[in-house]
Amino acid sequence: MPLLALKILVGFLVGVLIGMSGVGGGVLLLPVLIFGLRVPALAAVGSDALFNFFTKIPAGLMHLKSGTVRPRVVAALAVGSVPGSIAGVNLLMHIRHLYGDGVNSFIKMVVGVLLIIIPTLLLFQKQIEESLVQRPPTMKRIAGMVIIGLVAGFLVGMTSVGSGSIIMMLLLLFYRFPPSSNVGTDILHAVVLTGVTGLLHFRLGNVQPGLVGSLLIGSIPGGLLGSHLATRVPMLWLRRILCTLLLITGARMLWA
Repeated sequence: MPLLALKILVGFLVGVLIGMSGVGGGVLLLPVLIFGLRVPALAAVGSDALFNFFTKIPAGLMHLKSGTVRPRVVAALAVGSVPGSIAGVNLLMHIRHLYGDGVNSFIKMVVGVLLIIIPTLLLFQKQIEESLVQRPPTMKRIAGMVIIGLVAGFLVGMTSVGSGSIIMMLLLLFYRFPPSSNVGTDILHAVVLTGVTGLLHFRLGNVQPGLVGSLLIGSIPGGLLGSHLATRVPMLWLRRILCTLLLITGARMLWA
């Protein structure tokens, strides 16, 4: 199969899985780029971040139009996540300056850790939500949101993973917003965070534009098909299978 067709197919399959399962694009696509398409980890991170930016825009606009976004929360998260992302990207560049291609091994190690933490949280998300229903919020101040954004931005700058899942879980743990506004706020902030991260990596030459374009060509019809199939497939089991595969991939990255 020609490489271009393979990239489009990968984008299509990732789009289908995102539409069906709701699992974030970063956590699904990055391992495929590194292990499947053999893209160097640094280029995979930059390309993945830019891909996520474009794919999250439609959902972000939809939530904004529907009124399921808390603008103040998005702004507070961005105050932390934008400098966090800049710090994460700069750390990668510093490591590349010191160790050259060794930066790719560092990225795989960090991504491996995240691919164990994030799927584990996703597997137990329902139980976590149920246990927190009656609990009062542990944080009420905007400063807490800035800190959450800073941590997530730093990780996304280094790995492109977690722009949605990490922030969603932290908001769930420390604040009590209605689920619909939690999702909408999280997605719109992810547009900002992945946009900044993607732009930073693009300016530093860490993005393969042709790869991003090919993935987007496949992901658009894939996402539409996945959304259509979501009501016809046992989503719970699909989510469990995907999380298990991601856990295995994370372990492989750490112990390869």
